[in-house]
Amino acid sequence: QVQLVESGGGLVQPGGSLRLSCAASGIILRIYTMAWYRQPPGKQRELVAAITTGGSTNYADSVKGRFTISRDNTKNMVYLQMNSLKPDDTAVYYCNKGGASRLNWGQGTQVTVSS
Repeated sequence: QVQLVESGGGLVQPGGSLRLSCAASGIILRIYTMAWYRQPPGKQRELVAAITTGGSTNYADSVKGRFTISRDNTKNMVYLQMNSLKPDDTAVYYCNKGGASRLNWGQGTQVTVSS
Protein backbone atom coordinates (compact mmCIF):
# COMPACT_ATOMS: atom_id res chain seq x y z
CA GLN A 1 0.00 0.00 0.00
CA VAL A 2 1.42 3.35 -1.06
CA GLN A 3 1.56 5.92 1.71
CA LEU A 4 2.96 9.44 1.86
CA VAL A 5 3.49 11.01 5.28
CA GLU A 6 4.31 14.69 5.62
CA SER A 7 5.81 16.20 8.77
CA GLY A 8 7.65 19.23 10.06
CA GLY A 9 4.94 21.85 10.02
CA GLY A 10 4.09 24.15 12.87
CA LEU A 11 3.54 27.70 14.00
CA VAL A 12 6.30 30.12 13.05
CA GLN A 13 6.69 33.89 13.11
CA PRO A 14 7.07 35.85 9.87
CA GLY A 15 10.64 35.63 8.68
CA GLY A 16 11.14 32.24 10.29
CA SER A 17 12.05 28.90 8.79
CA LEU A 18 10.71 25.36 8.70
CA ARG A 19 11.84 22.16 7.05
CA LEU A 20 9.15 19.81 5.85
CA SER A 21 9.76 16.12 5.28
CA CYS A 22 7.90 13.59 3.17
CA ALA A 23 8.37 9.91 3.88
CA ALA A 24 7.10 7.30 1.46
CA SER A 25 6.29 3.65 1.86
CA GLY A 26 5.19 1.19 -0.78
CA ILE A 27 6.77 3.20 -3.56
CA ILE A 28 10.26 4.09 -4.71
CA LEU A 29 10.32 7.88 -4.99
CA ARG A 30 13.56 8.15 -6.96
CA ILE A 31 11.88 7.07 -10.19
CA TYR A 32 9.37 9.93 -10.07
CA THR A 33 9.32 13.68 -10.29
CA MET A 34 8.15 14.67 -6.82
CA ALA A 35 6.54 17.88 -5.71
CA TRP A 36 5.24 19.83 -2.77
CA TYR A 37 1.77 21.32 -2.92
CA ARG A 38 -0.13 23.51 -0.50
CA GLN A 39 -3.72 24.39 0.20
CA PRO A 40 -4.28 27.74 1.90
CA PRO A 41 -7.46 28.19 3.94
CA GLY A 42 -10.47 28.45 1.65
CA LYS A 43 -8.40 28.10 -1.53
CA GLN A 44 -7.48 25.45 -4.07
CA ARG A 45 -4.45 23.25 -3.72
CA GLU A 46 -1.47 24.66 -5.64
CA LEU A 47 1.93 23.51 -6.75
CA VAL A 48 4.78 24.96 -4.71
CA ALA A 49 7.91 23.19 -5.93
CA ALA A 50 8.97 20.16 -7.92
CA ILE A 51 12.14 18.11 -8.35
CA THR A 52 12.84 15.75 -11.22
CA THR A 53 14.60 12.40 -11.04
CA GLY A 54 17.73 14.18 -12.22
CA GLY A 55 17.50 16.82 -9.52
CA SER A 56 16.23 19.73 -11.60
CA THR A 57 13.89 21.96 -9.66
CA ASN A 58 11.21 24.51 -10.33
CA TYR A 59 9.21 26.74 -8.04
CA ALA A 60 6.08 28.80 -7.92
CA ASP A 61 6.90 32.46 -8.37
CA SER A 62 5.60 33.20 -4.89
CA VAL A 63 8.26 31.04 -3.22
CA LYS A 64 11.28 31.45 -5.52
CA GLY A 65 14.39 32.37 -3.60
CA ARG A 66 12.82 31.38 -0.28
CA PHE A 67 11.99 27.67 -0.60
CA THR A 68 14.25 24.80 -1.60
CA ILE A 69 13.06 21.34 -2.55
CA SER A 70 15.43 18.40 -2.25
CA ARG A 71 15.36 14.64 -2.18
CA ASP A 72 17.35 11.86 -0.54
CA ASN A 73 16.89 8.76 -2.65
CA THR A 74 18.78 6.61 -0.16
CA LYS A 75 16.15 7.40 2.46
CA ASN A 76 13.19 7.57 0.07
CA MET A 77 12.46 11.09 1.33
CA VAL A 78 11.63 14.48 -0.11
CA TYR A 79 12.15 17.74 1.75
CA LEU A 80 11.08 21.37 1.55
CA GLN A 81 13.25 23.97 3.26
CA MET A 82 11.20 27.11 3.77
CA ASN A 83 12.93 30.35 4.73
CA SER A 84 11.71 33.93 5.12
CA LEU A 85 8.22 32.67 5.73
CA LYS A 86 5.29 35.02 5.21
CA PRO A 87 1.71 34.93 6.48
CA ASP A 88 0.61 34.09 2.91
CA ASP A 89 2.56 30.82 3.21
CA THR A 90 0.02 29.60 5.76
CA ALA A 91 -1.46 26.39 4.38
CA VAL A 92 -1.58 22.63 4.66
CA TYR A 93 1.43 21.28 2.77
CA TYR A 94 1.40 17.97 0.91
CA CYS A 95 3.92 16.00 -1.08
CA ASN A 96 2.97 13.93 -4.10
CA LYS A 97 4.13 13.05 -7.56
CA GLY A 98 4.65 15.83 -10.04
CA GLY A 99 3.27 15.60 -13.56
CA ALA A 100 -0.19 14.49 -14.62
CA SER A 101 -0.92 11.65 -12.19
CA ARG A 102 -1.05 11.60 -8.40
CA LEU A 103 -0.78 9.08 -5.64
CA ASN A 104 -3.33 9.07 -2.84
CA TRP A 105 -2.86 12.25 -0.84
CA GLY A 106 -1.39 12.05 2.65
CA GLN A 107 -2.74 13.96 5.62
CA GLY A 108 -0.48 16.91 4.99
CA THR A 109 1.28 19.07 7.54
CA GLN A 110 -0.06 22.41 8.74
CA VAL A 111 2.16 25.47 8.42
CA THR A 112 0.96 28.62 10.14
CA VAL A 113 2.92 31.84 9.80
CA SER A 114 1.75 34.40 12.31
CA SER A 115 3.07 36.81 14.88
